[in-house]
Amino acid sequence: MKETPVLIVGGGYAGLASALFLSHQGVPCLLVDRHPAASVLGRARGINPRTTEIYRPLGLEQAVIEAGRPFEEEDGLVRCATLTGEWHWVFGGDGSPRTLPELTAGEFCLADQSAVEPILIDAARARGAELWFDTECRSVEPGDDGVTAVVEDCATGEQHTIRARYVIGADGYGGATRERLGISRTGPGPIRHFVTFVFKADLSEIITKRALFWIVGEPGSAASGGFTTHALRDHWGLSLMYDPDKESPGDFTDERCVAAAKAIIGRDVPVELVSKAAWTEAVAVADRYRSGRVFLAGDAAHVWPPAQALGANSAVQDAHNLAWKLAAVLAGRASDALLDTYEAERRPVALELSDLTVRSQNARFSATPEDDPMDPITSILGQRYTSTAMVGAAGGPVFGDGVSARAVPGTRAPHLWLDLDGRRIGVHDLFHDSFVLLCGPDGEEWARAGVEGVRAYRIGTDATDVEGWWEARYGCEAVLVRPDGYVAWRSDTVDAEGTPAARLESALHRILH
Repeated sequence: MKETPVLIVGGGYAGLASALFLSHQGVPCLLVDRHPAASVLGRARGINPRTTEIYRPLGLEQAVIEAGRPFEEEDGLVRCATLTGEWHWVFGGDGSPRTLPELTAGEFCLADQSAVEPILIDAARARGAELWFDTECRSVEPGDDGVTAVVEDCATGEQHTIRARYVIGADGYGGATRERLGISRTGPGPIRHFVTFVFKADLSEIITKRALFWIVGEPGSAASGGFTTHALRDHWGLSLMYDPDKESPGDFTDERCVAAAKAIIGRDVPVELVSKAAWTEAVAVADRYRSGRVFLAGDAAHVWPPAQALGANSAVQDAHNLAWKLAAVLAGRASDALLDTYEAERRPVALELSDLTVRSQNARFSATPEDDPMDPITSILGQRYTSTAMVGAAGGPVFGDGVSARAVPGTRAPHLWLDLDGRRIGVHDLFHDSFVLLCGPDGEEWARAGVEGVRAYRIGTDATDVEGWWEARYGCEAVLVRPDGYVAWRSDTVDAEGTPAARLESALHRILH
């Protein structure tokens, strides 16, 4: 029997990010995935600034951005009758900025999941995580003091028993972990069915500007679909929707796919089919994210349309939220109650996004795409949490009034540009493996509090506030920020009596227990 503190089932974004963030915090973990290696298909592509902001303190942001070099020119959404016809830019097309320097140090980038996963794999293994590919989880049996799982080597059939303190089910929408736990889902389930294929064609005379996505043709017509670029030269992707009550993926013969590609192009050019796959667009959110010692993350917990690539990014952010909490509990610094805040914080975000992405997707494919209700900046950087893992959270809607300009408990810590030891960094570069106490110029006593498990930085002494934003965005003597970059407490919100050390220890106890 093999023992591990955390077993992760599934090796997509949610699983790999869980392995990375846990191992970064010194938690040994084992990941199993039934596929022989990382993704070979492009799959999710958009990586938003919040996710790259999370990767920065781990030293991964530049590698991820480099993986997206094939897509560095892509911008905007186009609607057209055919690719050779007139293009209508729904948004972008004029070189939309990929940085938001007033809001975050993270960048928006496009990189195929198949190119990013190897980066996460190498980083997790370098930190001590074990990753077993070509290994399928056959059973999960939770107990009071741990979870017993049986995994099977897909090549040899050899089975192994794994004993874990906790399990993260990151095995996707169709994964078995949720079903084994008997967790139901809220939402309509499958809403659209697609066949996506990659083809090769020289379109250099037709596509002189690369969009993020083209919506081509009228819905239901022979020349109707979603068209995308590809990392390989002269390769393109086309997604065609079908009605499963009338046809099946098998009806999409090679000849039909080639004909559809030529119809969408609008010109009889040579087309070579490379690959094709069927997939289902669904909307569902698990009714529980936790069942005892087992947690759901990523598509196992929530699925929705691919608007703004919020599914893949939310998978990474689920893992980011859960990992530091598991690390604190496993180290004996926090009680089991902290783990309940994972669902309390992340599930409301998923419910909101599942509704918002459906309305956004419907608008984009309608006759009035300008009616898209989604504010991408707020949906990315404006998510608010309400739980016991913070003191003084105001509560309210998940997206509140947009991106918080002030450090309020329950919000993502507002961005600052800092000079630390001669290096220009974003304030979120400080948040990754411990709580951080940000102290204002008048916070000398707080900076000297010396509470275990908390790193302190005094603005103006330890780090320079390059743009002078501290007062407007933080504006108090001290702000406690969690390892995931969310504000947990402010020194001016509660209990003004006692020494800084005593008040900070009291706040930490409330957060962790």
